[in-house]
Amino acid sequence: MEIKGHVYCFFEQSGVFKNEFKKLGIDASDWDIQNNFCETDNVIDLFAEIEKAYEGGVSIFDQITQDDLIIAFFPCIFFCENNQLYFTGNHKNLWKLSKKEKSDTILKRSRDRQHFYELALKMFTVCDIRGLRLVVENPYAGQHYLVGNFPYSATLIDRDRTRRGDYFKKPTQYWFLNAEPTAGNSFTKPAKHKRISSGKPGAHGGLCSEDRSLISPDYARNFICDFIIGKEQKNSERSLFDNL
Repeated sequence: MEIKGHVYCFFEQSGVFKNEFKKLGIDASDWDIQNNFCETDNVIDLFAEIEKAYEGGVSIFDQITQDDLIIAFFPCIFFCENNQLYFTGNHKNLWKLSKKEKSDTILKRSRDRQHFYELALKMFTVCDIRGLRLVVENPYAGQHYLVGNFPYSATLIDRDRTRRGDYFKKPTQYWFLNAEPTAGNSFTKPAKHKRISSGKPGAHGGLCSEDRSLISPDYARNFICDFIIGKEQKNSERSLFDNL
């Protein structure tokens, strides 16, 4: 796709994707409620902005145009496979609880998941109605909640991120709304993992640990070139990718 405007990196505070977009000559900025990496250009409650936009109020979405791109690393803590263990009663955090405490924990987890599910759906709906280009990232697994319980289907799955130079394999799914991914394979040796945060939980409810931002710059660049702007690289091999 051609990006004539700006790239809004939602729920990113590490600056990894933002900085790789900039290196490629594309203006970009980070938007998140936290700034623990000193890379967040705009500290903002994106959840509140999504709610306001969905209800027709004034929000960040008013300044985004169809020439821009939103790439959103929407918090996955309540959708991922690990979270499903709560609902079968097998999560390690439940092991030492009383029966009542266990049920209370599961019920709260269910309410939290519903809340963030609604936020995700509202974000998609706002962008869909306005014709805004949106790319959303989340882990992929057969038990991921959005795989079988969401009206928008993921567009592609990157089953082994190390092939594009990331630290871990971590199968990941991507939704492309109002945009189509390009197809390329930029092969890079896996990056050496360097811990850049304490891994402590997010300071605000519903946020994953800071390690959710640990995506290597190599992977970010290769993903952008392969699937967003269709840029050939030195170690590229054009091919179709794993489509759902």
